[in-house]
Amino acid sequence: MLSHELKQFKIDGEKTIIQNPNESQRKEHEKCTFETHEVYAIDVIVSSGEGIGREKDTKVSIYKKTDENYMLKLKASRALLAEVKTKYGNMPFNIRHFDEETKARMGVVECVSHKMIEPFQVLYEKPTEYVAQFKHTVLLMPNGVNLVTGIPFAEDLFVSEHSIAQPELKELVATPLQPIKKGKGGAKKKGGTAGSAPAGNDAAAATSKVESTPAVETKA
Repeated sequence: MLSHELKQFKIDGEKTIIQNPNESQRKEHEKCTFETHEVYAIDVIVSSGEGIGREKDTKVSIYKKTDENYMLKLKASRALLAEVKTKYGNMPFNIRHFDEETKARMGVVECVSHKMIEPFQVLYEKPTEYVAQFKHTVLLMPNGVNLVTGIPFAEDLFVSEHSIAQPELKELVATPLQPIKKGKGGAKKKGGTAGSAPAGNDAAAATSKVESTPAVETKA
């Protein structure tokens, strides 16, 4: 599972954070340096099973245009691609939103076969397992990490049989998203500091855990 840097009208930037890689994926994954003013979509998926998504014979509805070029032969394919460029650009779209869905589905086949449009396949875990997703968007600002989208995570409502063992990861998880400001003479301001928890203490703690750990995997 990858978390991507976000760009204007682009959901899959060049920099990525890999979640739970095997040894081969860890070696192949390109290292990156996080920089101020970058934006990332942190996407964490947890499974009670193997965590290996499997495709089934499910009709795909979400697609996204790529930067590939090809002279399409079918009229339906050319019409679909022209409408996608006009309405959606490189952002994902739902093919069911087209006025003539049947023609759109005819045209998307040729576009996908020549990699001009990318399908978002539906992935399945085993029926007896559970899958949970926690996703949010963060801005890397000079004063720390700002959480701008995503629902709060009530950490005290969940108990896990797993725990973090590595000292360096424990220290990283305990680090606040934004540095604590100090008053004159180095004393902390009474009542805490505005900005030390951008979306509530629970959200900040949860974001610190799910955002920081994958970043370590990226650097490893």
